[in-house]
Amino acid sequence: MNAPPRLFDRDLHRRRLDRAAPGFGAAGFLKARAAADAVERLEAILRSFPLAVDLGARDGAFAHALALSDAAPRIGALIETDLSAAMLAGRPGLRAQMDEERLAFADASLDLVVSLLALHWSNDTPGALIQIRRALKPDGLFLGAILGGATLTELRQSLTEAEAELSGGAGPRISPFADTFDAAGLLQRSGFALPVVDLDRVTVRYAHPLKLIADLRAMGETNALTDRARRPLSRAVLARACAIYAERFSDPDGRVRATFDILTLTGWAPHPDQQQPLKPGSAKMRLADALGAQERPAGEKAGPRSKNSITP
Repeated sequence: MNAPPRLFDRDLHRRRLDRAAPGFGAAGFLKARAAADAVERLEAILRSFPLAVDLGARDGAFAHALALSDAAPRIGALIETDLSAAMLAGRPGLRAQMDEERLAFADASLDLVVSLLALHWSNDTPGALIQIRRALKPDGLFLGAILGGATLTELRQSLTEAEAELSGGAGPRISPFADTFDAAGLLQRSGFALPVVDLDRVTVRYAHPLKLIADLRAMGETNALTDRARRPLSRAVLARACAIYAERFSDPDGRVRATFDILTLTGWAPHPDQQQPLKPGSAKMRLADALGAQERPAGEKAGPRSKNSITP
């Protein structure tokens, strides 16, 4: 079997995280948001998880949110891992430097795996998810979040147009991101049961596009594409990109918008006692009755559309 394409330079990404570690908390609002959402979901699951792992823990946002939650007593030991040892330094608890693409956990050894805003940097996301599913005990839970969809679409458009305009061509500067359907497919391909994917679209407003770029640097989320453009952006291109950004994506008060799509992925390691889909033909009610619709033979034309219908 051919190895997956090496989309990201993981060594470069680790160095970027090492550099960001001392000041990560100042720009960790997305991580904190994803952590709060994950803990809220765990509060609704009334069961215990004796051994849990946080993959890509960064500054420990999940552990911090969990400590303030009603779900904390149901979580036993929590092991924090990160690609960057610098991210784990200086705080107590069980910690291990670990690459999310090469997990060191035995099969069926974990009850809960959480990974918040780390797996979108994986070169082989299906492979990473398969490793997570294998490390979970039967009926163990995976709760993850990745950046996806329209994340940084404003910055992508502005940089691409400015570079094409002034340099005659544009190199890849922003990572590609999965959409909701891609993420659901990843869970299914990786063998998770009861897969669910939710989208949280976050709009962050900045005084200037350079403030956004500074936050991305502080998060360790700057360009680590293997095929990234090797030459740095010139001042002229960067200035033009900022001008395009301000022209197209600013609010009346002059602040600019930045979109971040957080895709939350939930899946369970298969277990025989889990809820199963009904067999075809076993339904006790017709779909037309459930929807309050009039059933028509195939080929019969429908009447006029209602006012609340959707036209593609």
